[in-house]
Amino acid sequence: MKLLSRQLNILTLMHEDLVPPASIEGLDEKDIQPWKMEYDVSITLEQELHHKVTPLGIYGDLGELADALDRVQPDIVFNMMEEFDGHGPYDQHLVSFLELRRVRYTGCNPRGLTLARDKALSKKILAYHRLPVPAFAVFAPGRKVRRPPKLAFPLLVKSLYEEGSVGIARASVVRDDAALAERVELIHRQTHTPAIAEEYIEGREIYVGVTGNERLQTSTPLELVLEHLPEGAPNIATSRLKWDYAHQRKMGMLTRPAELAAEQSRHLAQLAKRIYRALYLSGYARLDFRLAADGRFFLLEANPNPCLSFGEDFAEAMHLSGAGYPALLDRILRLGLNYRGVL
Repeated sequence: MKLLSRQLNILTLMHEDLVPPASIEGLDEKDIQPWKMEYDVSITLEQELHHKVTPLGIYGDLGELADALDRVQPDIVFNMMEEFDGHGPYDQHLVSFLELRRVRYTGCNPRGLTLARDKALSKKILAYHRLPVPAFAVFAPGRKVRRPPKLAFPLLVKSLYEEGSVGIARASVVRDDAALAERVELIHRQTHTPAIAEEYIEGREIYVGVTGNERLQTSTPLELVLEHLPEGAPNIATSRLKWDYAHQRKMGMLTRPAELAAEQSRHLAQLAKRIYRALYLSGYARLDFRLAADGRFFLLEANPNPCLSFGEDFAEAMHLSGAGYPALLDRILRLGLNYRGVL
């Protein structure tokens, strides 16, 4: 694919604690990991795609962003913020601010971020469109936990809003009402958000990357594999598994191209595109599916603006589909420049 021929003036937007240093010489993997995505993106935009890059780290002050927009006058903002002022759901408002300023940006639009962030709302929309999702119920803080009679065990309990497997452990899969109440109350205490309990579907965990605004491209599906999962333990990506590298090695965690029949692959690609459009997503996203024993795919979560670190699941899936890392970032830039929501 031919890359953009003109140099862009890019403002890279990230959390103030994740602004990478100019050099990583002398740093080990543990040192680099917190801001690896920000470094990978910035260095590739600058050194391989030859754009002018100005980094900006913010936390909760829109004035800093407004000043930077006036000072830099960017062609586009490369958005790597996953929260604002310490709140995950505020990322949609940050993008809305960019739209109000008529500034081009990468990644998902505000409406798509809002719908995907709320795991219950997104499932309701998909169910309306007859797209397969697990049955679920939402439990608000301060109210007695009452399971709807039709919601059958086992159930997976997690935060309604938080991402990155926050609050998810093996004990998140519950099999009776006492365990459900205990886990819901734990989520309330830990995350200060409502809890969602959804039907736990035994099966394989499959990830599909999608890029595009109107015309969509899907990636090679990847499968999460835990080669040393203890017998009887649920096949889920816990918070510890996601962030603890020693635990990943112990569990034999890896993601590899999913072995699917040709018809399954075609169906999954079509399903991913339908879900992406139903949730009004744009830019790029990772969709997490469960492949049940009967061959049905269920959408677990839609993740707009997933991690863009080189070698991580999303970038690796795109690489296997023929888009190397510089080409992937170039496509993300093109989609941001061409998104019709900013006029």
